[in-house]
Amino acid sequence: MGRVSQAQAEENRRRVVETASRLFRERGTQVSVADVMAAAGLTHGAFYKQFASKEALVDEVTAYAFAELARRHGAGLEDGDGRRAAQQSLIDNYLSVEHRDDPADGCPVAALATDIARDGGGREARRVYTEGVAEFADFLAGPDQDGILRLCTLFGALVLSRATKGFPLSEEILAVAHAALTEPG
Repeated sequence: MGRVSQAQAEENRRRVVETASRLFRERGTQVSVADVMAAAGLTHGAFYKQFASKEALVDEVTAYAFAELARRHGAGLEDGDGRRAAQQSLIDNYLSVEHRDDPADGCPVAALATDIARDGGGREARRVYTEGVAEFADFLAGPDQDGILRLCTLFGALVLSRATKGFPLSEEILAVAHAALTEPG
């Protein structure tokens, strides 16, 4: 079997990172390398041609997931009405049943928090996660609104809603948090 071209190697790496990003957000970073590679349609052996270790993959996936989050919401970072509209849209989407039910495409803050807390000490992933949380909180801040408080409300509501899915409390959590973040005063 011949060598893979540089372009194909880059495409394979991108596919592994995108696949791992979805799997890690859905099932946690304990997902095996073999499972990631199978889901990406590549062999387990090909992993080590792309990454030095699973830890290196977790680091890259964390950066990728936060870059994706910033891209998704970056259009509203300007001041004024555009920013407020982008914040409102984010809150509406974040506290939706659809977001609750789709962690694979969801927010890395909620999806990766426990894995980073457990295993991320001293690693690049923890640094990237921390910067991503800070940037997300900055995006959520307003003239009279604390971005960290708003992020904690979003995060807490989403995690609790996912944990109580299948019970009426799940939707109630989403609705109450939404009201708290969007109703005046």
